Amino acid sequence: MKDIDKNNKSFEEIKHIDENGIEFWYARELMKVLGYKDWRYFDAVIGKAQIACQNSEITYTDHFVVNNKMVEIGSGAKREQKDYKLTRYACYLIAQNANPRLKIVALAQTYFAVQTRKQEISEKEYSMLTEDEKRFYQRNLTRKGNYSLNQAAKNAGVKNFDRFHNAGYKGLYNGETADDIAKRKGLRYREDILDNMGSDELIANLFRISQTEQKLKKDNIKTEKEANFTHYEVGKKVRKAIADIGGTMPEDLPTPKKSLKQLEKEKNTKLKVKNNE
Repeated sequence: MKDIDKNNKSFEEIKHIDENGIEFWYARELMKVLGYKDWRYFDAVIGKAQIACQNSEITYTDHFVVNNKMVEIGSGAKREQKDYKLTRYACYLIAQNANPRLKIVALAQTYFAVQTRKQEISEKEYSMLTEDEKRFYQRNLTRKGNYSLNQAAKNAGVKNFDRFHNAGYKGLYNGETADDIAKRKGLRYREDILDNMGSDELIANLFRISQTEQKLKKDNIKTEKEANFTHYEVGKKVRKAIADIGGTMPEDLPTPKKSLKQLEKEKNTKLKVKNNE
């Protein structure tokens, strides 16, 4: 059991969080933890994992993002080194296709499978969650959604992502930008507005996010101007749908007393106290 805990910690230790709060792993770092010493062999495993992803009718480039780097090879010379930014799902597929004779691989399969399952719950399970638990669940989905949306927006020619995301907020929030929403909620500078939304508000934003991604791809949009307009229009239509069914406008929904970051901090503090007892 100690070995499992030790290796689980290793997988967590090499996890990274990007500017959008999305978790990812670098392939080169994962390779070392899994016990591979030669990139050629590990790259072949990645290739098999990508095929498995495609066979599941999932766009593999959303989970295996090329992230090559320039590294020094001596005497000041540099060369490009191949690498990937991997999602948890990509790590799971890599573990499934890695050398089964390596003990750590079996542990990796269990770790990534369990962690992925923790993020997928049934409708019945969801209905039994507290409001704060629903917020954590929906926040995780919006992180994943924004990651996929950013990839689709990038392919559509978007370079100014702040403007792109604000276009969506303006449509959904009747002209409000992310800064406007933050000010209305009384948040501190740079505090994440999504961490300060209730589950219903997060769901409205998740719908905006997912529908925008689909439309960017379906309409094969290729300019930043079109992408921004699309995001605005989708946000506006989501707002209209809420109005048509007599729902509460997102800006009228209450802001939770505690942000998800604050709740997470309190949770971690309690765990530390409990572990030290």
